[in-house]
Amino acid sequence: MYNTFKDSELAHRYLDDLVGIEIGGSAHNPFNLPNCINVDYTDSMDTVFKLAEEQLCGSKKAVDVVAYGEDLPFDDESYDYIISSHVIEHIFDPIQAFKEWVRVIKKGGYIFTIAPLKEFVPGEDRPITTFQELLDRHTGKLKPENVKMSENEHWEVQPGDLQRTYIHEILSNHETGHFTVFDIALLIKVCEYVGLTIVKKLDHDDKVGNGMCVIALKK
Repeated sequence: MYNTFKDSELAHRYLDDLVGIEIGGSAHNPFNLPNCINVDYTDSMDTVFKLAEEQLCGSKKAVDVVAYGEDLPFDDESYDYIISSHVIEHIFDPIQAFKEWVRVIKKGGYIFTIAPLKEFVPGEDRPITTFQELLDRHTGKLKPENVKMSENEHWEVQPGDLQRTYIHEILSNHETGHFTVFDIALLIKVCEYVGLTIVKKLDHDDKVGNGMCVIALKK
């Protein structure tokens, strides 16, 4: 049976009347915002993530613009918001990503971020990443290959190769895996470091419930 997760009422409340960008949107976890384009690092429909989308809901979300989340091909202050769910942890330099998102959104615009709670990530055995490590990545003191990825090989998955491959990709792959283990304090600190003002925070998001949610404003 195919399934999609419910919409976020909070996202609709803040963003429905605005024009924005989703970073790494997926068919099984849609926001269904009316004026939103999907930006992803590839438009291939054969990545393990797209195959997982198809397995979960029977479809794959189209990509409108190919770009990395930390290097967007848009003018300064050209959109009202940027939204992402379970994406920021895949970006090696979250500080750079947030700086780029601040550049792209207008004054009075929003950055709406959901990041996974550690306890809901199968096999995640690392501590919460320190803010100093994020600074070291941002300043070039730490390279992607030097970040410790999860080495836990004892996660539980349902039968099937895709599930195991998918979990490997989100945990251990140095190109597509989880570089950062967030808690809500770390996510808020990154937002505030780049000059954003926090307007809403949820320990559990109102969509799937397996992540934290922070809505930040560019003044």
